[in-house]
Amino acid sequence: MQGLGNDFVIVAADSWDAADGYQPLARPVCDRHFGVGADGLVVAGRDTECDLFMRIFNPDGSEAEMCGNVIRCVARLAWENKWVASPRMSVRTPGGARYPEIIRRDDGALWVRVDMGEPVLKRELIPMRGEGGAVGVTLTTQAGEFKVTAVSMGNPHAVIFTEDMDAVRLAAWGPLLERHDVFPAKTNVEFVQVLNPGELRMRVWERGAGITLACGTGSCAALVAAVQNGLAERAAVVHLDGGDLFIEWSAEDGHVYMSGPAEHVFKGQLK
Repeated sequence: MQGLGNDFVIVAADSWDAADGYQPLARPVCDRHFGVGADGLVVAGRDTECDLFMRIFNPDGSEAEMCGNVIRCVARLAWENKWVASPRMSVRTPGGARYPEIIRRDDGALWVRVDMGEPVLKRELIPMRGEGGAVGVTLTTQAGEFKVTAVSMGNPHAVIFTEDMDAVRLAAWGPLLERHDVFPAKTNVEFVQVLNPGELRMRVWERGAGITLACGTGSCAALVAAVQNGLAERAAVVHLDGGDLFIEWSAEDGHVYMSGPAEHVFKGQLK
């Protein structure tokens, strides 16, 4: 399945613990030359704590806490395969429970809206080393200095604002920031250009995966960071290389809501 070009191989398992057996397969399955090819291997199924569980193994074999594009895909798969009885469901992830809902847009398209919970803004909880806040922190790298706003959406993000996206050297700068010493668990990296208070342009370097066409949690982090820096409204369209997401940071409950598509690509059998 894919969400805005962020593509995943999704397999069903009987339990959260049974998913451990799939982790060694992440590297060969996700290899685009010798395997199926994907931005991650995802294991999902019915759960004892929530309606569903979801675990994500990156192409390098590491496990991700959360992924916004994945959870939309898993929600649609679960709804269409009758793993759940309601279009609103709960999903257990290593980053905490999330609550997707299947919605039908006015144009007839099937989208998924996800309650992504409250963003984590405290520096030590993101996690990010050092003292003080996490907004506008200057980091020094081999490529120069970057002003970063860090946010966790269940997984860590470093958001950098730019006035010229074409000048961003994502392939060179992404890994330097992902592995910066200030991030003990590494980090996802988002470069964001504010087009207007209701529109953001974003490109992403994902921890453990590299450059991808979209990142749902990154889009949520980008909006939160833009609001913190006084650059955007609390609801905005985020334009990604793979398409658009609509992100809201509610002033009422403090939760971030993400809405976007999830599509089937093909079905097969791994042998």
